[in-house]
Amino acid sequence: MGREVEQRWVWVDDGLVPAAEATVSAFDHGITVGDGVFETCKVVGGRPFALTRHLARLRRSAAGLGLDVGRSDTALAHAVAELLHAEGTDRGRLRITVTGGPGPLGSDRGDAPATLLVAAAPLPERIGPADVVTVPWPRNEHGALAGLKTTSYGENVVALAEARRQGADEAIVANTAGQLCEGTGSNVFLVVDGAPVTPTLAAGCLAGVTRELVLEAVPEIEELDVPIERLVEADEAFLTSSTRDVQPIRSVDGIELPACPGRWTRRAVEAFAALEAGTDDP
Repeated sequence: MGREVEQRWVWVDDGLVPAAEATVSAFDHGITVGDGVFETCKVVGGRPFALTRHLARLRRSAAGLGLDVGRSDTALAHAVAELLHAEGTDRGRLRITVTGGPGPLGSDRGDAPATLLVAAAPLPERIGPADVVTVPWPRNEHGALAGLKTTSYGENVVALAEARRQGADEAIVANTAGQLCEGTGSNVFLVVDGAPVTPTLAAGCLAGVTRELVLEAVPEIEELDVPIERLVEADEAFLTSSTRDVQPIRSVDGIELPACPGRWTRRAVEAFAALEAGTDDP
């Protein structure tokens, strides 16, 4: 299993394993058909930020796939704590992955229990605002995987590669109705006619944990579906994710926005920073 050179340990199923020796079955459904779910948490001061919310979303995604996680939240939190202690991670990114376990070479699941993987890696400091581009591949807001955080990330890989090819930091997609949806690993907020908005979950975007916290901290932000074309016309805009926190958007498709960061972006940055400083499990 591929790993960052900094990693010494990973958690596989029921215990810690040296990262160089960690393996999963070649028939694991997460590998053969992308049958799995995952969560990425930011590690702050050696503790996973907002773990309770992440585990709740992990279970929602698993339920959407009909996947039995097979472990309690207490057991998952124990695995996380043991891994972070063994790695000595103070600031980083934590990934919890649950797959359908070993199964047939096809879409049918086998009878094996789910596979659990927990890994951590350093998280570089993110410097400066983001340049984003819109890409032509829409999210299917009516699809079976809409709103689920699954390991079937092929569409995101292609979209982000296109953004990188254009010299951008993130790719932004619309849904099949042409409404603004999300980034490949982020939610999008924008200011339209002076009012801060973000796409509704019905638009097909992921229910991001950072998105949720920002909406709670800045209640003036409205969930509203808007055409993707409005993004380049926005007064200001920003991205949110567990590894970006709140990141201002500088340009869209090569066109600079009027404000970066603008008033609402600064307010979201400050509100989220206060949450992060106040507790590890808001």
